[in-house]
Amino acid sequence: MIVDDSRISCAVLNDILSKTNFDVVGMANSAREAVEKYQAYHPDVVTMDMNLPDADGIECSRRIRALDGSARIVMISAMKDAALMLKGREAGISSFLQKPVNPNELIDAMTFLCQDRLAHLGELKELYVKSFIKVLQKSLFSLVGVHSKVSFDVAEGNYLDVDGIAVIIGLTGSPMGRAIVYMNRGTMRKFACSLLAKDSEDELSEEEASDAVEEAANIIVGRAASTVNDLKEKEMRISPPGTICGNSIRVANFKMTSFRIKAETRLGDICMNIGFAEGE
Repeated sequence: MIVDDSRISCAVLNDILSKTNFDVVGMANSAREAVEKYQAYHPDVVTMDMNLPDADGIECSRRIRALDGSARIVMISAMKDAALMLKGREAGISSFLQKPVNPNELIDAMTFLCQDRLAHLGELKELYVKSFIKVLQKSLFSLVGVHSKVSFDVAEGNYLDVDGIAVIIGLTGSPMGRAIVYMNRGTMRKFACSLLAKDSEDELSEEEASDAVEEAANIIVGRAASTVNDLKEKEMRISPPGTICGNSIRVANFKMTSFRIKAETRLGDICMNIGFAEGE
């Protein structure tokens, strides 16, 4: 996320970052907006200008760090003296660069700050996400006879928004977190019809369809947890599922590193969001 009240500076930084593996998830031109957007996007790293209309960059950084003590902040300012850097470090700023910023120095600073994050994501992918993907594909075929094309990415933001059905299953033991299996209403009814061997979707009530998806989700996540335990010598357990049906469902995703898995099938997209508690 870029925090700067200068349109020119924002454009320059955005142009630099557009040529790298970093994605700009938001821009803010005031401390108030920076705090709001940090809460909304939870970015991996923030570039911070010193002069903002409603507070200086140090105070803005202090407010962000009050929300998230692990926030990574790079100060980019016309000034870079020892007193400023001392105050900045006390506020939780990790790195200091001077305008006009050197693109290589910026990328090096941001990459260095995100190394632990990248290593953590890689570990979670190898240890858990790949197992969940394999189990999801196998289970969709064994349960409803469909082949699937699966993709996955890191889920950004503090919320998961769903229209249709979301089955939420807690992951306890090691590691802790939760899995959410979700799909839209049309896919839910087609999935339930196949699972229950019904000739027509008209034979299913909304409750029967949601119950069928809930049971399937419980089976899929349970199988995935068992696979992780066998392969990685873990003690992951699942809690009883909770199911929500409706439009504009919003599930909080705070303090979790989450991955979104999407299985494209002839029934529609069947998705899974796996979140792991940070620090676990």
